[in-house]
Amino acid sequence: MVDVANLAGVSHQTVSRVINGTGNVAPDMRARVEVAIERLRYRRNPAARALATSRSMNIGVVSYGLAQYGPSLALKGIADEARAAGYATSLVSLVDVDRANMREALDHLVADSVDGIIILAPIDAALTAIDGLDAGGAPLVIWQPGADEGEHRVVTDEISGARIATEHLLSLGHPTVHHVSGPEGWLGTTARLRGWSRALSEHGLVAHPPVDGDWTTRSGYEAGLRLARDARVTAVFAANDQMALGVIKAMADAGRSVPGEVSVVGFDGVPESEFFRPSLTTVRFDFADVGRRAVDHILDLMHGIAPESPPRVLPQLIVGGSSGAAPTTTVDSPQTIRSHTNRRTRS
Repeated sequence: MVDVANLAGVSHQTVSRVINGTGNVAPDMRARVEVAIERLRYRRNPAARALATSRSMNIGVVSYGLAQYGPSLALKGIADEARAAGYATSLVSLVDVDRANMREALDHLVADSVDGIIILAPIDAALTAIDGLDAGGAPLVIWQPGADEGEHRVVTDEISGARIATEHLLSLGHPTVHHVSGPEGWLGTTARLRGWSRALSEHGLVAHPPVDGDWTTRSGYEAGLRLARDARVTAVFAANDQMALGVIKAMADAGRSVPGEVSVVGFDGVPESEFFRPSLTTVRFDFADVGRRAVDHILDLMHGIAPESPPRVLPQLIVGGSSGAAPTTTVDSPQTIRSHTNRRTRS
């Protein structure tokens, strides 16, 4: 740092302010420092910085379900925001989430002297496993889809997201909305089920039993085939976009057009949804913002700032070509069709 200061003709305090992004530095001085850094190929020494600040400049992440769109994008948001703040990230990915594995993950990160830990595992088991565990004094922040706002958590308002999806289909004149749910044990599954059923209840409608999926396109396809057999089904809300894609394919294979006969709405807002055929109506969440807010919140906790609870990450309805007005003619159910056929045969 002294060599950079000498080459730039400034004090080493000015170099420090430029590197750390703190304090006011005149534009000409900043430019001279940046040129000197580039010419000398100066890089900060993380160990020296850790000694000077009593921090490791490292944030730990315990993750589960990174194959899914939301968690993977949230992790990217964590890494990007941490890097912008001068922090590295250490990741422990869990295959099974229970108290023993969570304890081991926390112990590993504490041994690495991380300054804070983010739990990026949006399942019921993670909440149970983390309850009462000590993180060696490091602050903890957890992502909780569908929860109330609160300190030490970042919340995605997925209950409202599911209500928006359901309300959209009802506003198009559909008599009810069927649901393809995510797998049991996921916080998002519970939140989306709750929002869907609440919207139907508010309209005085009974929620038909959801068809279980597992987040995959294949499970959505199989659920769609089941729903396609009932000609009374005109609207389907799938708990993620991949399953919605499967539902659309199943309806097409069963000879039912989307959205002419059946409207389909997804959830998450994956970038590919606009390229589905038809383009997918979906509820979008900025999952990268989940990661950014988690890092900002944990930095406040680490620096002893009395933090406000991070505001909920809110949903946005993206209307595509997969949803439309309910069919104007009433289609008989398969049972009625079979009854009519039997009467014709007897006559």
